Amino acid sequence: MKNQKHYALITGATSGIGYELAKLFANDKFNLIIVARDEAKLASVANTLKAADIEVITIAKDLFDPNAAFELFEEVQRRGLQVDVLVNDAGQGVYGKFIETDLNRELDIIQLNIASLVALTKLFVREMVGRKSGKILNLASVAGKAPGPYQAVYHGTKAFVHSFNEAVRTEIKDTGVSLTSLLPGATDTDFFRKADMLDSKVVQDGELADPADVAKDGYEALMKGKDMVVSGFKNKVQVAIGNLTPDHIQAAQMEKIQEPADKAKE
Repeated sequence: MKNQKHYALITGATSGIGYELAKLFANDKFNLIIVARDEAKLASVANTLKAADIEVITIAKDLFDPNAAFELFEEVQRRGLQVDVLVNDAGQGVYGKFIETDLNRELDIIQLNIASLVALTKLFVREMVGRKSGKILNLASVAGKAPGPYQAVYHGTKAFVHSFNEAVRTEIKDTGVSLTSLLPGATDTDFFRKADMLDSKVVQDGELADPADVAKDGYEALMKGKDMVVSGFKNKVQVAIGNLTPDHIQAAQMEKIQEPADKAKE
């Protein structure tokens, strides 16, 4: 389309890693489509990002809803916008022993972390392959590299995201389109509050990464077309050791890291 504008679309763009990624794209003069649930927060963030002299479009969608990814894609199509970069950042977890946590909440998290991500990737990557250009950044996690007691479902969803990403990347390797996995460790975002995880040892110990540093690692890997990046030296070491460690041992180690802080003191 002659008058078509090009954009980076970012889900979960109003806070944490998603917001820091949006700032990096804005600084490089990408027009943006930012997506989150809260319309007021979207408007506030858009006003901040517009200071970089770019266009920012806000679309309020709740990606816990199975229809939301399709509605988002349709709205982008209806507006005649071309998404050159897709960032699937939106994701949540739930904390606690699996036998005690709420099943419906966990099914919602699977919808958000897996189903919506797969749908958006499918819908936009087809377009990208058709025009032989485009980039996708999917937020995985070092959590996906090890079984995670107290976050069994979250770790499982992130294992899916990374495996899925590598598989699709290989399928389309000769099309001019790249998929990149960003694997952060524990990061200072709103994730832990939403997961009811503030009392966990990993949070109480306070060894949390800066979301701006994580975003920078992901942005640079995306722009270079890399398949994946593990953010942070300690996380790189953890993943490297984990690759040589049996899963049941990793699970026991992760249990000690993620258990409630008061239990760790017993």
